[in-house]
Amino acid sequence: MTVQTVSTSPLVKRYTLQEFWELPEPPGGGHYELIRGVLYMVPPPSGPHNNAWGELNERLCAFVIGHPGIGRVFGPRAAIWIDDDTYIEPDLMFLSADLLQKTDLGKIRTADLVIEISSPATAVYDRTTKADTYLYLGVRELWLVDTERRVIEQRVPEGRTWHIGGRFGMGAEVHSRVLQGFVCPVSPVFAEHPLAR
Repeated sequence: MTVQTVSTSPLVKRYTLQEFWELPEPPGGGHYELIRGVLYMVPPPSGPHNNAWGELNERLCAFVIGHPGIGRVFGPRAAIWIDDDTYIEPDLMFLSADLLQKTDLGKIRTADLVIEISSPATAVYDRTTKADTYLYLGVRELWLVDTERRVIEQRVPEGRTWHIGGRFGMGAEVHSRVLQGFVCPVSPVFAEHPLAR
């Protein structure tokens, strides 16, 4: 029996997309992501992450359903991937109707809006490596949701870097730059759901 060794060091191994798809599931319920052949282990989401995701997903989907033909929302396990060496999974992403017309849903290459929910275990990766990858891939707006600080940071591209559109804390509202009319109050994103224990 051969045991497959998985390495996250680019000095040891860089992966192709085909090799990436053949990897065993990581232990503990997380998943792998691949950026330019470098493997990243993403731990499973925590309670605060799941709670924030549920609220954001509900609000974003309600807005899109209320505006037929505007676009579509995709959730976990829907990925953005390119070439032979990059595959990442946003927590939530929105593709406008215009982008959908140009997109093979079997191979999504970019998104209009990406929402990434960070926990202490993923914050550095989400704010740096993954955020910069989204910029490179042409994402038009990024929300970084910090479950520890209870802040949503909005970023929009400005040339070859991210411009911080704002940091919004409890009591504030985030107004999407690309999804006109979508407004999300911050407090409910971080409030414990009344049905949760």
